[in-house]
Amino acid sequence: MRAAGCVINDIWDRKLDAQVERTRSRPLPSGEVTPRQALVFLTLLLVTGLAVLLQFNKLSIKLGFLSLALVATYPLMKRITWWPQLFLGFTFNWGALLGWTALQGRLPLHIESIPLWLYAGGIFWTLAYDTIYAHQDKEDDATIGIRSTARLFGKHSKIFVGAFFMLAITCFGVAKFFAAPSQMTQLLIALPVAHALWQLHIWKMDDAASCLKVFKMNRDFGFLVLLMLVF
Repeated sequence: MRAAGCVINDIWDRKLDAQVERTRSRPLPSGEVTPRQALVFLTLLLVTGLAVLLQFNKLSIKLGFLSLALVATYPLMKRITWWPQLFLGFTFNWGALLGWTALQGRLPLHIESIPLWLYAGGIFWTLAYDTIYAHQDKEDDATIGIRSTARLFGKHSKIFVGAFFMLAITCFGVAKFFAAPSQMTQLLIALPVAHALWQLHIWKMDDAASCLKVFKMNRDFGFLVLLMLVF
């Protein structure tokens, strides 16, 4: 489904991508792949995803179908809201809910709901790293009218990204506490906190290469969060 979402995004954005220096060489805007070929590939991905989804319980199947609404509409958000990164967070982190229901057969909706805290943490994390990512294209985006949190926050982006990181880590820590409270959590939570602060320290908002480098560092940030959760 992640791959299908990327194809849908590139189909919607093929004309916009052609106007952005970083994305104009992608398969669709460059003409390497035609929209019809992309639709055929999308169909194959969706059929494969459906085959996998139907192996799960009924609640998981329903959640899987609900995710299609997010996958299909997310690419439009950059045209109508300054918060497309928030909608990306809703979409990318749906697996926290679906994975839980696939294993447990239910989705708790109360304050101690572990999957909801994981989902919230994932959303805040996405807001952080995708705002960093969006700073690569802020000049082209301004020219063609694309909205993003990078443009919305502007020179104050480090403050907002830092807040998103801390909210994400807090949500992940709460999920860990409700799942298996441990004194080690207090020690291990310092690792993603330190990594987030390091990202903010070295990030140069007006340097596209720095934005991409720091964005990719979130692979390691994610590993540290995983370590905190599973230890």
